Amino acid sequence: MSPAKPTAPQERPGFIVLQETAPGCWQVIGEVARHPGLTARMARIQAVQDATGGCFGDGGRYAAVLRSEWRIAAQF
Repeated sequence: MSPAKPTAPQERPGFIVLQETAPGCWQVIGEVARHPGLTARMARIQAVQDATGGCFGDGGRYAAVLRSEWRIAAQF
């Protein structure tokens, strides 16, 4: 029997939230945990609300990217 391999602690799913600052230019404004039990769309809306303190109804454009996808994309 081989020795057990240490496992990395499981990180909760979450989002990287971005705000469009100019056409085609995005800025990271926060990293927030995903709220369990919400649909994907509602979870993204909640992520933007969490990252902006609820102040995202200002007509700005926001994006919420899954943290795991952000890491994969950042490898290139």
